[in-house]
Amino acid sequence: MIETIESVNSVINGFVWGPVMLLLLVGTGILLTIRAGFPQLTKLGTIMKSTVGSLFGEDAHKKDEAGISPYQAVATALASTVGTGNITGVATAIVAGGPGAVFWMWVSALFGTMTKFAEVTLAVKFRQKNERGEWVGGPMYYMENGLNAKWLGVIFACFATLASFGIGNMTQSNSIATALNETVGISPVVTGVVVAIIVAFVILGGIKRIAEVTERLVPVMGVIYVLLGVITIALNLDKLPGAFAIIFQGAFAPQSVLGGVMGYTIMNAIRFGFARGVFSNEAGLGSAPIAHAAANTDNPVKQGMWGAFEVIFDTFIICTITSLVVVMSGMYTAEGLDGAALSIAAFNQSVGMFGTVGVTIGTVLFALSTLLGWSYYGEKSIEYLFKTKSWVGNVKLGYRVVFIVMSFVGAVGGLQLIWAIADTLNGLMAIPNLIALVLLSGTVTKLVKDYFRELKENKAKA
Repeated sequence: MIETIESVNSVINGFVWGPVMLLLLVGTGILLTIRAGFPQLTKLGTIMKSTVGSLFGEDAHKKDEAGISPYQAVATALASTVGTGNITGVATAIVAGGPGAVFWMWVSALFGTMTKFAEVTLAVKFRQKNERGEWVGGPMYYMENGLNAKWLGVIFACFATLASFGIGNMTQSNSIATALNETVGISPVVTGVVVAIIVAFVILGGIKRIAEVTERLVPVMGVIYVLLGVITIALNLDKLPGAFAIIFQGAFAPQSVLGGVMGYTIMNAIRFGFARGVFSNEAGLGSAPIAHAAANTDNPVKQGMWGAFEVIFDTFIICTITSLVVVMSGMYTAEGLDGAALSIAAFNQSVGMFGTVGVTIGTVLFALSTLLGWSYYGEKSIEYLFKTKSWVGNVKLGYRVVFIVMSFVGAVGGLQLIWAIADTLNGLMAIPNLIALVLLSGTVTKLVKDYFRELKENKAKA
């Protein structure tokens, strides 16, 4: 029975994350970019000023009874987006597709920035209030309210709910348990209990408590990893130009290498680069807009810019740091090194035990934050599916309990099949979302162009 499930899932997964799907993801970003006038490039200054530049202003931290602050929304989204894939996945992509995969990761992120911009904008545009007066939204709501296609929203919500237990839960707690067991010898059972307690404390408090935790956790984990990466790169600054040269050369003229690494081809570089970009920033999957929809904001495009920043931070900063450290070390050609082991070895080459400790802390914090973010995505998907039922509250409580239990199960079990199935479900989320984004691309274009035109006019009047 298990072999049959594995076989069927392998076929589906091969399609979901195959070249056609990856091109569809990137193609949607290209379509949105062209129609909206390349705002991720032409309006980059405004985007950064409205996001990072506003962190110390009041608007970024305003919240009310109906929602959370814009910054809390992006922190929750980043919490789920920035995960172990930023450390392990990037290293795996370099091994499988060569250093050139890094370049194609950047290309996918360039257009993914617009995809995430569009998703978040639509999520705020078509959100609504639930029975408790809280803002709720996401792909299922812009499918229902924007396209009048509730059936498409139901499909998305089903996949999102199921995926939340796998890619957003068990795989993350397992990463925490593995990292702590290998570095400091803590039993996975002990780790599982602690993780379950932390998750219970946070998610039983709902979105506002999740937001309060993630707005503190995200800066800490970001600063730790970025600082470690900058120090490592600085110690090997003479190798930086060569690393960029290897990346750009590998993108268009990859070479076969020795040491057990498969021969690189341009198609491998493109495939794994695109896949890593999509896996890391989740642009097009439809997960992050669920968090952004809860933001206390007066304009969809303003929150959409936070979505664009999310991709910039995740891929162009976090993933790039991992990529440069790995490529500069040259250890991606070593036989038997892959994933987290490769990342740790690359950091250790320059900073010794600080590398092990730093990557371990990064893995734990990244995985824990992903757990918290995805618990919210799953719960909101449940709420959408059962919102007309009087017992929806009991269903959501049941979901939280199961989610807590699964975080323990993930820590103590191998769960290879569950990981594979969860990965497939995560990809299947993208299909209805991409359909909706293409069909609503005109709405996105109008909202974006109207916003920046009004901004220009107001600036001229001032």
